[in-house]
Amino acid sequence: MNTHVHTTYQFDELSDEAKEKSIESHYDWNVDGYEWHEWSFDDFKEVGKILGIEIKDIYFSGFSSQGDGACFEGNYSYEKQSLKNIKAYAPLDEDLHNIAKELQKIQRKNFYGLWANVKHSGHYYHEMSTNIQVGSDNESMGGANDEAHEGIQEILRSFMQWMYSRLEKEHDYLTSEEAIKESIIANEVEFNEDGSNHY
Repeated sequence: MNTHVHTTYQFDELSDEAKEKSIESHYDWNVDGYEWHEWSFDDFKEVGKILGIEIKDIYFSGFSSQGDGACFEGNYSYEKQSLKNIKAYAPLDEDLHNIAKELQKIQRKNFYGLWANVKHSGHYYHEMSTNIQVGSDNESMGGANDEAHEGIQEILRSFMQWMYSRLEKEHDYLTSEEAIKESIIANEVEFNEDGSNHY
C-alpha cells in the first residue's frame, strides 16, 4: 500500500519564486470582501467635525478610471478653534492645515456666518459631482456673495480631494507586497511547494 504524504509550507518556507506566486495570487487579499475603507471613513467624519463639516454620507470610486474620486453629503458651518484643533489632531498634515486656514479666512471676511449644504449629484463620485448651496446667517450684510459662494465650494471640494488621496494611499498600501505578505503570515496560510494555496 502506497501512502502519499502531501507536505504543506508556510510562506517563509517557500522559495523566492513560490513566494512571488503566492503574493500575486493574493493581490486583493486585504481589499476584497470587506469594508477596508471604514476606518478612513470614521477618520474623515472626525476631521470633518473639527473643521465644522457634518458628514452624513461618503461616496467614492477608485482608483484607475476617469471619474474616480470621493465626495460627501452633509452640512458645513463655522467651527471655532478649527485651525488649532486640526493641528493638534493631525500635526503633520499640511493639506488639512491649509483647508482650515482657508475656511477661517473666508469666514472672517463674512463675519463667521457662512454655511453650506452639500448633496451628491450625478453618476460619479468625484468632488465635482456635488451641489453645494452656500448661504449666510448675516442677511443684513447682504448674505453670501458670489466670492463667498465660490470660495466655500472650492474649499469643501479641496477637502473631498484630500479624502480621495487618503483612500488611494490606504488602498495602495493594502495591495502592496509588504501588506499582502504580512496578512499571509498573520493568517498562517498553508501553501503547496510551488506557492499555490493548499486546501
